[in-house]
Amino acid sequence: METFQHAGLSFDVREGGPAAGEPVVLLHGFPQDSTSWSGVEPVLHQAGLRTLAPDQRGYSPGARPRGRRAYRVGALADDVLALLDQAGLSSAHIVGHDWGGVVAWGLAGRNPDRVRSVTVLSTPHPAALQRSFRASTQAITSLYMLFFQLPAIPEAVLARNLEASLRKTGLPPGYAARDAERMREPGALTAALNWYRAMPWTLRTPAHRSSVPTTYIWGRRDNFLGRYAAEATADYVTGPYRFVELGGGHWLPQTHPAQIAELIRERVHSTG
Repeated sequence: METFQHAGLSFDVREGGPAAGEPVVLLHGFPQDSTSWSGVEPVLHQAGLRTLAPDQRGYSPGARPRGRRAYRVGALADDVLALLDQAGLSSAHIVGHDWGGVVAWGLAGRNPDRVRSVTVLSTPHPAALQRSFRASTQAITSLYMLFFQLPAIPEAVLARNLEASLRKTGLPPGYAARDAERMREPGALTAALNWYRAMPWTLRTPAHRSSVPTTYIWGRRDNFLGRYAAEATADYVTGPYRFVELGGGHWLPQTHPAQIAELIRERVHSTG
């Protein structure tokens, strides 16, 4: 499976591992694509798991609708459901990092019948994150999200310094160079930023608790997401829950791929 279709859009997807293996959907974040999982996938395949890693809305060249409303979290989650349908899957294990984690939480809350388990990296539960804006310094840390709401100016700034900024926050140089180069494709950077610009709608979307088996993985040196929300996430999970704190920063799939793959494997195999 190399592509799937939804809402008139065409999405690229990377598939690997044994066809009969437990299916694991890997959802990337900003400003990356499915290759952000390239260090994790081989370990999962060796463990007998099947992986599907889409380039999500805005990141696939054939799936870059205009306008920020097209990037509401409900639409992003529906893209993943379309992937499952076209792959012939009634449900799958969902893994998400960064914005991919927001989509994963949304699916676990809204569509638990389609989610066998969820493993989220870095991104706390949306309700815990909103709580942290009032109870910690997270609002100050997240001021860049307000900057991203501006038209045109964020594109101009990031076009000049995206690679350097990614490296400064701990993303390994090879990934930083590739991700910055990908964002130079026509319309790519604006489409990626539209995930942030759709936040006024995303924040109004009810953040349901996760009732499915859940693992949340957080790096204590994360530049973007702090401890308060990480620890408060437990309040928004009603199913079996595991919180894992690693010594890394934000870019865990690239800096700790073996550990991440093992934690995903453990969650999948512990799910009945």
